Amino acid sequence: MEMTEKTFDLNVRDDGIAVMTMDVPGETINTLRAEFVPEMTELLAQIRADQRIKGLVVISGKKDSFVAGADIAMLDACDTRDKASELSAAGHQVFGELEKLEIPVVAAIHGACLGGGLELALACHKRVCTDDGKTMLGLPEVQLGLLPGSGGTQRLPRLIGIAKALDMMLTGKQIRPKQALKMGLVDDVVPQTILLQAAIELAQKGKKRPKRKATLMELALERTHFGRNILFDQALKQVERKTQGNYPAPPKIIDCVRIGADEGMAAGLATESRYFGELVMTAESAALRSIFFATTEMKKETGADGAESRPLKKAVVLGGGLMGGGIASVTISKAKLPVRVKDISEKGLSNALSYAYKLLDKGVKRRHMSAAQRDKQMALMSTTTEYIGVHDADIVVEAVFEDLKLKHQMVQDIERECTAHTVFASNTSSLPIGQIAAVASRPENVIGLHYFSPVEKMPLVEVIAHEKTSSETIATTVAFARKQGKTPIVVKDGAGFYVNRILALYMNEAAQLLLEGQSVEHLDQALVKFGFPVGPITLLDEVGIDVGAKIAPILEQELGERFRAPAAFEKLLQDERKGRKNGKGFYLYGKKKSKKKQVDSSVYKVLGITPGVASENAQLAQRCVVQMLNEAVRCLDEGIIRNARDGDIGAIFGIGFPPFLGGPFHYIDTLGAAKLVAILEGYQQQFGQRFAPCERLKTMATTGQRFFG
Repeated sequence: MEMTEKTFDLNVRDDGIAVMTMDVPGETINTLRAEFVPEMTELLAQIRADQRIKGLVVISGKKDSFVAGADIAMLDACDTRDKASELSAAGHQVFGELEKLEIPVVAAIHGACLGGGLELALACHKRVCTDDGKTMLGLPEVQLGLLPGSGGTQRLPRLIGIAKALDMMLTGKQIRPKQALKMGLVDDVVPQTILLQAAIELAQKGKKRPKRKATLMELALERTHFGRNILFDQALKQVERKTQGNYPAPPKIIDCVRIGADEGMAAGLATESRYFGELVMTAESAALRSIFFATTEMKKETGADGAESRPLKKAVVLGGGLMGGGIASVTISKAKLPVRVKDISEKGLSNALSYAYKLLDKGVKRRHMSAAQRDKQMALMSTTTEYIGVHDADIVVEAVFEDLKLKHQMVQDIERECTAHTVFASNTSSLPIGQIAAVASRPENVIGLHYFSPVEKMPLVEVIAHEKTSSETIATTVAFARKQGKTPIVVKDGAGFYVNRILALYMNEAAQLLLEGQSVEHLDQALVKFGFPVGPITLLDEVGIDVGAKIAPILEQELGERFRAPAAFEKLLQDERKGRKNGKGFYLYGKKKSKKKQVDSSVYKVLGITPGVASENAQLAQRCVVQMLNEAVRCLDEGIIRNARDGDIGAIFGIGFPPFLGGPFHYIDTLGAAKLVAILEGYQQQFGQRFAPCERLKTMATTGQRFFG
């Protein structure tokens, strides 16, 4: 029999404290796997039998993480509910044995302690963590459509109270060390250099820990059956409002906690493993896990086969407006790279500085960083009205107005002022990159880098290569975007690129529905119910009606008739309606009379329509969404996106396509191409050519092909 490498190492010290180090061989981080159960069970038996051992410390052998969670790939191997439930039950058994040890058990935590990692720490009697910025504690299972399956739904509420535990489990949020200490999640926070020592001392003090004082709210709500029912009802209502019933995990998490509180730990654990099994088998969880795998896989890619990024030591941003300020700010805060902002006016420069300062200062107010850390990051940002201090830039991001002549001027300025390898990245949302590169003497360095607004919040960027862009330029731009904390997708040059192109048809269809007499709020509500974060009309107000009106003719000219925007846009602009930016659009802005946004009903008169009887929600959503799906397939067919995976990630991270559907291509697979073609053809007969299904979809419908496995 071959010897497998061990994951757990036990070292008994002279003072009787044993240190159990977890270090998964050949991996950069620790994840929990089913095959560790026998090894851990054997180790625990050994500890119980060893009279010398007076206490146990559990620590990670990895440099920057404790345990990042369970190995998700293991769940894909489960083909039945029972198999998935067994994984959870095995976790219960081994963590239960750990908890039942007579000796004190202390978790020593540094770095990521998430999911199954936190559940392991919860099964210990005490916890100590480092004060390092890398240390984060959380139960993010809900983001994969799951619930904490190794006792988390039972141990967390018992440790920190029901309300706080529900908040952590229903959002998947990650808790920083100071917060963790305050809420009683850990017993101590120490510098990394003395982590092991502090854990050993905690173990020497025995099992007993000071009881956390319950707040008045807890005493009123959590300690009585009646009070708890109020709490659970409220939580359920909130979840329903947020998820529109599209995600099955949150109500099940609430139910696990409720049963545990009412019927005890054993009943709670039994419910947890049963629900865990059910959730692993849902389509929603499969879709959310596919997004997780896709983004993990994308982190390993350079964006251009075989090419490596050039070193990135300094960036320049041209233009200090809203986009320029946002791009400069993520460059100093996330990428930690020095950035020089160039604008023709001092006003633009002070805007960019205050934009970045406000964002960093939020972190100080929330105690996520110190004032000194904020100032140190701000010091990375400098400004200029002339081309001074830009010559050594590795990448220049241009964020000036959408005007081709102006962008041509920028390319020529940079080629004159910078080095032969400086990348010129244009943040354009509609102009083809090939046209911008037309005047370049080094077109291989010119690329598109399309950010979404607001830059600090939106996770996606499109990296747009024109025909002459070099592989090295692509790889350098992808690396730069990743440093800024973005998820980049590489797309081919063309009007609207990918995201705005599929969004345009969706928005146009929503506008058509409005003109047919749908009310604004009903239309928005239908698409929020479908799973989008906001409705299309709200989005139009946010983006700016004038922006939409400017992009539409470009898309129509380059891509054809189906992109023609409803003529009514003109009427809105004549009435000075630009949306939120000038406080006049489809909704009312200004002094908030009520919490809920109110529709500005005078908009109907401007459009010359009377909002009529609302038709079925699902029908409205379907008409807008099928337009987006059809166009996404066209983009794949034309090579605008490299593969279906990038198309899914682009739509989810760029425009909030419902994550539980896995993205447009996963959703088409779920629907079946034949069904989608039938729906499109039905609308085509009713409303005309703009619904004609593309060739690739028709082929897939007849051959039964799918985009994924």
